[in-house]
Amino acid sequence: MTDQDSARRPKYQRIADELRTAIQSGAFAPGDRLPGENDLMTTYAVARMTARQALSVLRTEGLAEARKGAGVFVRVFRPLRRRGIPRLSGEQWGSGRSVWSADVENRDLVVDQIEVAETEAGTRVAGALNLTPGAPVCVRSRRFVLDAKPVLLSVSYLSAELVRGTPITEPDTGPGGTYARLAELGHGPVRFREEIRCRMPTADESDRLALELGTPVVLIGRTAFTGPGVAVELNEMTLDSSSYVLEYDFDA
Repeated sequence: MTDQDSARRPKYQRIADELRTAIQSGAFAPGDRLPGENDLMTTYAVARMTARQALSVLRTEGLAEARKGAGVFVRVFRPLRRRGIPRLSGEQWGSGRSVWSADVENRDLVVDQIEVAETEAGTRVAGALNLTPGAPVCVRSRRFVLDAKPVLLSVSYLSAELVRGTPITEPDTGPGGTYARLAELGHGPVRFREEIRCRMPTADESDRLALELGTPVVLIGRTAFTGPGVAVELNEMTLDSSSYVLEYDFDA
């Protein structure tokens, strides 16, 4: 970007650029308080709204967070590196480890807001699982909280006829999770397909993920298939985009 292009950018964006550079250079370390609105107004001779917008840019990007009554601070939370391929390896869940253990290392992970119910499959879910619309499906809904920060909402759909009476219908599915239980039923997944999209969150998603205003979400729809190509699970995930790095490492 040329100096001329930079000068044409709104003032709040130029202030945000300078603060971002300072954060990335280490001038402001994680947990440090950033200059407040009054400080920015004085330093840059701008109105309060301009200073507020500059700080809002950093919050939306996930670089900073507001603390009520204290100011805006450099975010301490480390983004979660989601290793899309090794996390789904049969060696992972087949040995009793959660697919999440490939991502979180030794960080504190809590799964809450767990709900398990049986309902009728709508057209979209029925199509994904090759079921008749209205067929019974088991729905598993939960939220994942990493280091006290909500990062993901997850809803899984499985044929109720397949999993009824198994630990899959319980809040705790046991070591290795749903995929390990499916394998015990003779329907272990051998192939996965993931589709990724982005959009702005709904009000409910913003609330449950404690999102900063303007933060988009990443939607990952994963379908698990058995050897004969039968879809046994549809998992729809909503991720806080500021909390994730999506990593896909595979051979050429």
